[in-house]
Amino acid sequence: MRDPNEKSAAAFQHRISRRKFLRGAGVVMALPWLESLPVWGADTVTKAGVPAAAPKRLAVMFMANGVNQKYWTASAAADGGMQLGEALKPLEPIKHRINYIKGLYNKAATNVGIHPGMTGNLLSGAPLMKGAELHGGVSMDQVLAQHIGDQTVQPSLVLGCEQPVTGYHETNFSMAYSSHISWQTPTSPVPMEVYPSLAFDSLFDNRGDQRNQSVLDRVMAQAATLRRQVSSTDKAKLDEYLTSVREVEQRAENMRAAKARADASARDRGTGPAMITMKRPDNGLPEDIREHMRLMCDILALALQTDKTRIATLLLCRDISGLFYPVIEGAKLAHHLASHEDDDAFMRINQFYVSQFAYLTNRLAAMPEGEGTVLDNSCIVFMSNMWSGSKHDSTKVPMLTSGSLGGTIQTGRVLDYTNSGDENRKLCSLYLSLMDRMDVKLDKFGDATTRLAGI
Repeated sequence: MRDPNEKSAAAFQHRISRRKFLRGAGVVMALPWLESLPVWGADTVTKAGVPAAAPKRLAVMFMANGVNQKYWTASAAADGGMQLGEALKPLEPIKHRINYIKGLYNKAATNVGIHPGMTGNLLSGAPLMKGAELHGGVSMDQVLAQHIGDQTVQPSLVLGCEQPVTGYHETNFSMAYSSHISWQTPTSPVPMEVYPSLAFDSLFDNRGDQRNQSVLDRVMAQAATLRRQVSSTDKAKLDEYLTSVREVEQRAENMRAAKARADASARDRGTGPAMITMKRPDNGLPEDIREHMRLMCDILALALQTDKTRIATLLLCRDISGLFYPVIEGAKLAHHLASHEDDDAFMRINQFYVSQFAYLTNRLAAMPEGEGTVLDNSCIVFMSNMWSGSKHDSTKVPMLTSGSLGGTIQTGRVLDYTNSGDENRKLCSLYLSLMDRMDVKLDKFGDATTRLAGI
């Protein structure tokens, strides 16, 4: 009898083989949705003559240590729109594309002690074990990857902008819980890519001794042939996509040289610290955190546009973050210490992170796809692990979303669940609702068995 896994693998390879790629020496470049070509394993027109639906995607962006509650506000405006608080001002031009969600909570993260116990289960809703043995739950993104990850080349993309740390917190929780939001098993986080150059290489299967050669240069002949085969509309889309890849590639290339120097430095140290413990900028990460975050947002956007993956997480900073922000007015303290002040400087740090969410939202909104955009077929979730960093209050989770996920989510709304009762404001109920819309229907997830009303 034929192994069912073998049959499944064969089916996956058949789907992937029908996709449109540009190939060169040591590189494979997946293409975005082009209306005049069969893409992503299915013709763009079904047998019934109806245009095939674009895939739906879900990505989570994480900022640790809570928000300045005084300025993290939104209310319904008289004109039907939203009135945004100062911390959310970067969203003003795109508030019709977002939802402000307040009052959801993760029961397993309350009354367990500060920081790690509020973070490691943010996407799973599972109780965390203290001490030397890690144990929590599989995160929502990885549940989706297990169910629909076989439809793409890469089941999920897990990126970060700050290195994970080891050891234990004073609460006796492992710092692994503070460093990772994506968990593939209850005992194992998903390895997180923090180097933009390596994330870029994985996006285009860029490997071998030709990595220092341009990805685009190696596929340009095929790209020229393809331009002659597609419609004028798709030519414009293709040119825009290739231009975007070139721009990201050039920025990532600057980081690859730094990464090579860091590798040499690590080898020279012999028994010295591992690469993961090296400090900026010696470890090859961008010295400017602004550039690091924008690069990771661009790489994530390209991954969704090309259907490299449909599930992604981006940890902008870890819990108890030690990042400094010299470019932010008045922000003299590291992120974690700043979160204890609840002053204007911390509000501006919140603004900075919200601007990353706005940037990714705008990037996806600028990518045409079928009758809409990649953003129209996506949901981007921006969240923190606690409401107040100064009080370590995890009874509410700050959250924003953008995108309508294939028309299944109405945007431009203020959704406040604060006074809905604990049973009706579960974070995991939201996850069940989002997974439903991704065509993954579960009876239970975390502590929830019902969907979130109103989403």
